[in-house]
Amino acid sequence: MSSAAITFRNGRIFDGTQLLDGQVARFEDGQIAFLGPQAEAPRAGENIDLGGDILFPGYVDLQVNGGDGILFNADPSVSTLRRMAGAHRSLGVTALLPTLITDTVEITRAAIAATRAAIAERVPGIVGLHLEGPHLSVARKGAHDAALIRPMEAGDMQMLLEAAQALPVLKITVAPESITEEQVTTLAKAGVLVSLGHSDAGFETCQRYFAAGARCVTHIFNAMSQLGNREPGLVGAALANGAVSAGLIADAVHVHPATIHSAWQAKTGPGRIFLVSDAMAVAGSDAVEFELGGRLIRRRNGILTLEDGTLAGADLDLTTAVRTMVESVGIPIADALRAATRTPADMIGLGYGFGPLSGTVRIAKDFSATVPTELAPETGSKGRS
Repeated sequence: MSSAAITFRNGRIFDGTQLLDGQVARFEDGQIAFLGPQAEAPRAGENIDLGGDILFPGYVDLQVNGGDGILFNADPSVSTLRRMAGAHRSLGVTALLPTLITDTVEITRAAIAATRAAIAERVPGIVGLHLEGPHLSVARKGAHDAALIRPMEAGDMQMLLEAAQALPVLKITVAPESITEEQVTTLAKAGVLVSLGHSDAGFETCQRYFAAGARCVTHIFNAMSQLGNREPGLVGAALANGAVSAGLIADAVHVHPATIHSAWQAKTGPGRIFLVSDAMAVAGSDAVEFELGGRLIRRRNGILTLEDGTLAGADLDLTTAVRTMVESVGIPIADALRAATRTPADMIGLGYGFGPLSGTVRIAKDFSATVPTELAPETGSKGRS
């Protein structure tokens, strides 16, 4: 598609906060030049009729384990990150944190080095790194390998502090069972986004760790202590603490829509619930199975499981997650879109808004398709949703 002058008309524009009707977005030489009332926009150049579809600056996904048939753990390299970013770009993601699941020290170091190199090479979409483990609770391990879960030691701390200096964003998922409050404070002061997850810790313990510097929760409700009548658990702590935001896998499999609705209503602000894909190797591909640490994971009817039935990540893209929030949970479209865009962007200090044409995404008004603008929407090219 020529980028000299392109104007998107007759749709809805989401700017990260609100859904605008009667507005257009005009790009000149690949950059946003006008965002405003349709009557005020120049007509020169190419005009694209959105037909009621939604145009926005792309999704921000803080939990991406793989894509294009490959898992980051299987080959932590720049090549893998390029493939992952490309697969998720076709699904509308313009900024992501590649996520390494619990693994060895050697693989963790390789993942850090690969992410550093990818950012230095300006691989589109890679904005940092998420290390989910190995400092978790075996009791809430989920699909993580229990043999690799361990407490944080001095060498781990040094590796993370060095990574925090080298990377624009470093997010880590840890459990109070395997890390001290003092370690959390040290990491938070170094700029690490500390997220609690895969933990069986109680409400009071979690609140202490939030006070120590953790300000996020990884895939709320999954692999953690639940909200009970006498012990609110990590779920209750996340909902009650306004300084904390929480990722959510909105596929109606990991969490029931009614539970999502209750949590959405109950969440104390200014912290918010945001959407993550928790996508595995199958994202953006037709793969039906793959391996995680030598264990087979099968893809069946939109669900990924180990052979024993344990959920192993998600077969999900963020357009589907937004559709779940709107159609099954009853959340307004603008709020659901914000949960997949500006809220996670704010979590990692990433500016969010219209910029280059290559970072703009179109989704069908019924959420049936995702079309990155550079894939020529006028020809009907569509990403999987």
